[in-house]
Amino acid sequence: MSRPAHNAWKLLKTAPPTAWFGMIMIAIYLITAVFAPLIAPYAETASPGIAGLNIGDDPAFLLGTDHIGRDVFSRIVYGARNTVGIAFVTTLLTFLLGAVFGLLAAVIGGWFDQVLSRIVDVLMAIPPLIFALLILTIVGTSVLNMIVVIAILDSTRVFRLARAVGMNVAVMDYVEVARLRGEGLWWIIRHEVLPNISAPLAAEFGLRFCFVFLFIASLSFLGLGLQPPTADWGSMVREMSTLITFGLPTPLFPAAAVALLTVSVNFVVDWFLHKTSGLKT
Repeated sequence: MSRPAHNAWKLLKTAPPTAWFGMIMIAIYLITAVFAPLIAPYAETASPGIAGLNIGDDPAFLLGTDHIGRDVFSRIVYGARNTVGIAFVTTLLTFLLGAVFGLLAAVIGGWFDQVLSRIVDVLMAIPPLIFALLILTIVGTSVLNMIVVIAILDSTRVFRLARAVGMNVAVMDYVEVARLRGEGLWWIIRHEVLPNISAPLAAEFGLRFCFVFLFIASLSFLGLGLQPPTADWGSMVREMSTLITFGLPTPLFPAAAVALLTVSVNFVVDWFLHKTSGLKT
């Protein structure tokens, strides 16, 4: 075993049961998303069954069927690819925007920092869900529009964090020495500032993924996220909500998938924050 792999395994052995649970569940979600066509017994949009079947009514449908006869288990499996995949891409774009502009504001300072900070303050003063609903109603509910809107709104949180931790590093002596040596702005950010703030940014990535993931599910539940017949956990809850009146637990399954992934990611992030903070158990 190589030294990096040995160190990683040594670190993982110190993880508490909650972190192990979170990592195992995240791995299951990732495998499900990647191999969705192989795992799901039916196609994403197929309606092979009778509408409103409960668990156990037909062994061919593990979790029953929805309101138009689609297999709920297959839809949840494909929903992992759609919801989680789009949330991950959105989080990457969120961090690209927020971290880059936050670090630039921290290192450059002056009027550049003031202008960006005031723009961010204005965006953060508006409730993000209401703002997203308004913008998506105007520009349309395509996947690309949703990713861009959520990324811009959520990047304000990343900007504030990157700026705050970046300013603490930008005033250090070794950064000033790099400036006196004539190093460029991007060199200072990459080699002096970013390596010293990677831990809080990595933890924020996990938390921000949860918020983006829930944001997308909320928009889909309200009808402005992923559009039918695309399988999405938020829209699945909305579409199958009427089945609750018939005593069927079907809408609870996609809701449980959302909750379980959120809890799992938070378990891993909590452990990571504890390790990087230097606290002892």
